[in-house]
Amino acid sequence: MVAKRKKKYSTGEGAQFITRKAALKKLQLSLNDFRRLCILKGIYPREPRNRKRAQKGHTGIKTLYHVKDIQFLLHEPIIWKLRDYKIFNKKVGRARAIRDFEKLHKYLNNHPTLKLDHIVKERYPTFQDALRDLDDCLTLCFLFSTFPSIKHVPRDQSALCQRLTMEFLHAVIEAKALRKVFISIKGYYYQAELSGETVTWIVPHHFSYEPQQKSEVDFKIMSTFVEFYTILLGFTNFRLYHKLNLHYPPKFTSISQADSDKSLVDEQAFVAERVCALNYPIAKVSMDNPEDEVEIDQFNMEDNPEKMEEARLEAEKVKKLKSLFKGLKFYLNREVPREPLVFIIRCFGGEVSWDKTLFVGSTFDENDETITHQIVDRPSMPHQYISRYYIQPQWIFDSVNARELLPVNKYFMGEVLPPHLSPFIDPARDQQYIPPEERALHDPSLLEEQYKKDEMENSEEEEDGQEEVAEEEDANKVSQIKDLLSEMCVMVFFMKSKLSVSTGEVYKEVPWEKNRQERQEYRLREKMIKKKHKKLYKSMMEGKKERAKEIWLLRKKRRLHDEKLAGEKKKKKMNVAE
Repeated sequence: MVAKRKKKYSTGEGAQFITRKAALKKLQLSLNDFRRLCILKGIYPREPRNRKRAQKGHTGIKTLYHVKDIQFLLHEPIIWKLRDYKIFNKKVGRARAIRDFEKLHKYLNNHPTLKLDHIVKERYPTFQDALRDLDDCLTLCFLFSTFPSIKHVPRDQSALCQRLTMEFLHAVIEAKALRKVFISIKGYYYQAELSGETVTWIVPHHFSYEPQQKSEVDFKIMSTFVEFYTILLGFTNFRLYHKLNLHYPPKFTSISQADSDKSLVDEQAFVAERVCALNYPIAKVSMDNPEDEVEIDQFNMEDNPEKMEEARLEAEKVKKLKSLFKGLKFYLNREVPREPLVFIIRCFGGEVSWDKTLFVGSTFDENDETITHQIVDRPSMPHQYISRYYIQPQWIFDSVNARELLPVNKYFMGEVLPPHLSPFIDPARDQQYIPPEERALHDPSLLEEQYKKDEMENSEEEEDGQEEVAEEEDANKVSQIKDLLSEMCVMVFFMKSKLSVSTGEVYKEVPWEKNRQERQEYRLREKMIKKKHKKLYKSMMEGKKERAKEIWLLRKKRRLHDEKLAGEKKKKKMNVAE
């Protein structure tokens, strides 16, 4: 019996991938609904190994999805809810067209609602999985919390993002989980450690919103992401608050609303404003909540005592970091960004306040004598207190990254600030330029070497004359030793000439020959690379050359900058001497 011949592209990559058009036909959804469903379920297009086979011989580039992903979407109950939305829009449109307002109000009051709880539980079965994927969620929610009422972004969504993000910041403050901070052009970078997971997010600067003339950003797709992320962040906040023994939604114990304000101010708005202030401790479910000491896991560390010692030292540093600003009181001037500084100071045990006319939540006034630091961002102030330091905001960020209170003399009002370096960069990175200040940040011994180098440069000018005299004396001694050695060699030669054994020749190693041999071996290894990997190897080598060129240019800029500063210092010294 002759076997049945298989149809072309019925197996292999041709059967594993499906185009977007075929997927829409199979799911019976519109393009907008399909995009929304894929975002909520976390399904993205795939890149095949052989595009021609995956596209069943068709030329061009098409959007391809895995067949198993589309089959997975077929069993999703949200599809039925999306179809209900389609029917609902048709009914509302028909009732509005015939001006049947009774039916219109009836339809609007009974509109279908989309619930995403089961999708969050499906994509993140454990709390650790949710924390691991929280970086993009927080960044996008903080971005949307700064938006005004704009097209394709619901007004309630921005308010919800603001509430959830403020609740998350309170959880980080209560857990004292903040580890690193950094200011950049994009915004404020934060890194926290929650339940053993490292979470990094960006909070944008609070500038006035400027509408764009061209709609280059698709806010509708971003809003769909935020719709899912708000559910995820709500679940995460609930779990974090209960883990920290706090009430959720947050409640306050030390705040009491005045009797005269109860009839004028809404209680929810009153609490919401205090939550946004970030300056009040949140009420706990029970007061019996002893702080758990972090135990170092000794699994697989018994054979390696060095790692055990490193882990112990790191735990001690983190414990010390949590109480970095304990006992210090800060006062913020009007020109200083309030929210990031309040968040950072309270994460490390400090007290903070501001002008009560600026925002709600201030706890003490400027004339309080117990204030230790006043943070200002202006060149001078007419009235100053002797009992406190007037410092610039960068001192807070640099002290947190250094894990110690830095000297305040470099951050005084009107001083030129030291470079603000990112703590998120690996100090052992390769093929990238690392400035000396950043190296000193990770290795304090390099900073001491830099100080010693500066001292040596200052003393070199005085010792130049003495070194020239010493060099002449050393040269005379060397010439005398050479003469003695030559005489001894001649005597040894005449003594050994009577023997029958001839002297051997000394092998002189040629340095360029060794380099030539290494280059030849390197070229032979390059020829052994397979054809399918040659393009990748070439692109890697080109990138390496570009990075080396960039490092060379940055080092040259730094050298010219340092030479310019040294010249200016020398001119100042000469002017002072004159």
